[in-house]
Amino acid sequence: MRVDGELQDLARELTETQTVESGTVEPVTIDSPDGLDILRHSAAHVLAQAVQRVNPEARLGIGPPIQDGFYYDFDVAEAFSSDDLKALEKEMQRIVKAGQRFVRRVVTDDEARAELADEPYKLELIGLKGGAESAAEGASVEVGAGELTIYDNVDPKTGEVAWKDLCRGPHLPSTRLIQNGFALTRVAGAYWRGKTELPQLQRIYGTAWPTKDELRAYQQRLEEAAKRDHRKLGRELDLFSFPDEIGSGLSVWHPRGGIVRGEMEQHARRRHIEQGYSYVYTPHITKRDLFETSNHLVTYADGIWPPIHMDEERDEAGNITKQGVDYYLKPMNCPMHILIYKERSRSYRDLPLRLAENGTVYRNELSGALHGLTRVRGFTQDDAHLFVTPEQLEEETTKVLEFVLSLLSDFGLTDFRLELSMRDDEKSKWIGDEAIWETATDALRRVARASGLDVVEEPGEAAFYGPKIDLKVTDAIGRSWQLSTVQLDFNLPERFELEYTAADGSKQRPIMIHRALFGSIERFFAILLEHYAGAFPVWLAPVQVVGVPVAENFADYLDEIAAKLRAKGVRVEVDRSDERMQKKIRNHTLMKVPFQLIAGATDKEAGSVSFRFRDGTQDNGVPVDEAIARIVEAVETKAHV
Repeated sequence: MRVDGELQDLARELTETQTVESGTVEPVTIDSPDGLDILRHSAAHVLAQAVQRVNPEARLGIGPPIQDGFYYDFDVAEAFSSDDLKALEKEMQRIVKAGQRFVRRVVTDDEARAELADEPYKLELIGLKGGAESAAEGASVEVGAGELTIYDNVDPKTGEVAWKDLCRGPHLPSTRLIQNGFALTRVAGAYWRGKTELPQLQRIYGTAWPTKDELRAYQQRLEEAAKRDHRKLGRELDLFSFPDEIGSGLSVWHPRGGIVRGEMEQHARRRHIEQGYSYVYTPHITKRDLFETSNHLVTYADGIWPPIHMDEERDEAGNITKQGVDYYLKPMNCPMHILIYKERSRSYRDLPLRLAENGTVYRNELSGALHGLTRVRGFTQDDAHLFVTPEQLEEETTKVLEFVLSLLSDFGLTDFRLELSMRDDEKSKWIGDEAIWETATDALRRVARASGLDVVEEPGEAAFYGPKIDLKVTDAIGRSWQLSTVQLDFNLPERFELEYTAADGSKQRPIMIHRALFGSIERFFAILLEHYAGAFPVWLAPVQVVGVPVAENFADYLDEIAAKLRAKGVRVEVDRSDERMQKKIRNHTLMKVPFQLIAGATDKEAGSVSFRFRDGTQDNGVPVDEAIARIVEAVETKAHV
């Protein structure tokens, strides 16, 4: 249940005034987002209990719920194997069937240390409880800034404690509610508290759902997702690769992938220019002073690549005659766009100023976090920064959101929802004037609601420098992806002392809007690739048409048709290889070419072709002019065939 906004166990006692009728108590169902987190966190405890039953020497790390599942970290002498997972699932099932009760106990720091004396990682968390959120990912489920609690797993028949863990909770009333809708999925290595200098633990991942049917449906989605994995499709369709010689998380784009990326970028560029954006270009590297002024070297230090020391000069004796300077690969484009704004004085008549760039940035990601094109060390943001007056804020934000939705729709994405991130109640977690925050948040709320999309408000999730709207999209197999962000910023204009001359002649600070539409071009490409399972709409397909002659002597006829298509901007090839016709058709079907034009003697005599589509269907005897018109229309209308 949720009591006065706080999640609590059903076993907690309520006061006389705390009731459902009064609105202070709300039920939490197991299929709600909070309910699923509680289910999965409870399953994580059952996993940890099972591990220590099988291996009493295992030491416990952290076990939080995550999207679609949970994990738990363990310090063990030998790595887990797939066979171990099967044995652990059976042990978990025995614990589930036993119907152990989750019982909450408040303890002092000293009591917790005494009870958990054999758990070094738990002892460390007790010492870090005031800063659990920053201490380690998932640590906040174990300890917080308030009281310490231990959860006992109690045998319902004997009342004896079967197992216990340091935890904030809440949990299910009983392990029996986990039922049989859980499964362990994989094992991975994970550094304690995410720090490479600390011990590496074994992380077991699992998933849990309210019913076995929902578990099976999830597993089927995973199977479909595996077929659509952009890393697999990238190899099969010859789109991109990650050569070892270049380094982890750094991609190269092959000609076919380059075509798709080019179409994406060029279409977005045209749309931006129509919307009044000006394109700028900035370098990949800069002196440290810039990121000191922006404060990125403090607030984003772990994400920045190590410095490159340059410009130092020495005399013949080796003595330094000129001090060097540290340069950094840029993790963000915004400070450089700010310098463009500052290059000359600005008037209210110059605003809004909309600067856009496809700017490549570099992030010092841990190797274990890298994942194809969705998590890389070097990527290109379709970045834009808008400088507006307070009076322009709402109208400009509305235009930005409408533009985002329109442009993403061009790529065939239509299932959207919004999240509005608002400031934290604690003043120490945000900067600026409260009245400006309220005005800006209210403006974003009106903009979000006016879009007609579902809007979820997230208190405390804003960045310290301003509220934001995040746009989430659901793909073809029901997965949710965060794409565009519209972020308001009062901080950087202050730090860089940005000004404009208002209508009354006074000097005022502009408000800055950070806006990434794709987010990262690489990541957006990966999302599209998986959304379409590699079968891009015709306008994005690397090769839009392939001519397949029934015999070699009909290739010239198809070459004439191909020339007409090229004249209209269509990407077309004629397959003159030595393969048999059926093998050619199969090859191009596997490469997901939208249209195959097949021609033999009958077609040549009639001035026609046969269309073959991706799904194997065929349309025979189509006059050449009609075939060309069909293909051109499919490109222009962004059709998916």
